[in-house]
Amino acid sequence: MNWPKPHYSRKEVNKAGQTLADLQYDFKNPDDVQDFIEAFDTVSNWRSIHGYPMNTFQATLRQKVALIDKNALVAQRLKRMQSIVQKLRRHENMKLSTMQDIGGLRAVVSNLERVRLLEKSYLSSQFKHEFVKSSDYILWPKLSGYRSFHLVYRYKNKVRPEYNNLRIELQIRTKLQHAFATAVETMDIFMTTALKASEGPKVWLDFFSLTGSAFAYLENTPPIPGYEDMPKRETFSAVIQKAEELQVRDHLLGFTVAARKVQTDSKQGSYHLVLLNHSKKTVSVTTYRKEELEKANSDYSDLEQQIEKGEPVQAVLVAAGPIKDLRRAYPNYFLDTREFLKQLTRIEKQLNV
Repeated sequence: MNWPKPHYSRKEVNKAGQTLADLQYDFKNPDDVQDFIEAFDTVSNWRSIHGYPMNTFQATLRQKVALIDKNALVAQRLKRMQSIVQKLRRHENMKLSTMQDIGGLRAVVSNLERVRLLEKSYLSSQFKHEFVKSSDYILWPKLSGYRSFHLVYRYKNKVRPEYNNLRIELQIRTKLQHAFATAVETMDIFMTTALKASEGPKVWLDFFSLTGSAFAYLENTPPIPGYEDMPKRETFSAVIQKAEELQVRDHLLGFTVAARKVQTDSKQGSYHLVLLNHSKKTVSVTTYRKEELEKANSDYSDLEQQIEKGEPVQAVLVAAGPIKDLRRAYPNYFLDTREFLKQLTRIEKQLNV
């Protein structure tokens, strides 16, 4: 198949990223529109070229996961344009060409032991790609409550040098950690906040940080910084109390997209373009075959230009196997937080023992 090729230098890519991060667009001003289109096209091309190395990493990840957890979930995605721009705005000194998670892969395994087995499989094996770093957010969780294990590599291939040095991030997490991240991302969608980046209303930041600490206790891992001196039972009690005060169950259940509001085109393919309209609570999924990746990237970019102009929708291009696995891999795009709510019930039951 014809994979996207780089059309711009890294200097041009960094300039385009900065343009998108800096500009306040007036779409009635022709100069602003032209600047936006040129920068957007450059960043879109930079994002799309991560597809080839990401696909290579996905094949390796599936092989490794198959030996460790047959029920694990593997998925890949190209970072949303909105997320790219927001990250550049948050980190003023960051250059787009060094952003490590434009191409991202995710493995969701059943428990912590299998996270560590997969981690060991990568760190102890001979790998032709260049290891950049690992981040253990399980032993050292983020203030937001987020926990996972991350690996970052630079792609290396003598046969396809045009993709060399592109960075790919692998996230390895448990089902419990996945449930937490999904709930945070779902709240971000509806509140138009960045709780994931520790930005937003303090009451919600505190709730998720506290809940992250409770989830850490469920997996016997270190609590979230700031909650080290709060015992397990006290943490559980505080989580349930805060959940009731904030009406968390009502909020999250109200967000969930019902199955009847999910529209798919019933095609077989390798890539899925997911479009969430969060005002109408509807989801549509367009599927593309492997050889249609160029069209998928083009359609993705077209949608994101509409989002930049204020459309109340979210879009993401992912590869997650069959349609039936899509909701499991990216439940936040279906506003599906049932697993998170199940864990709140689990915590409540433990308090009553």
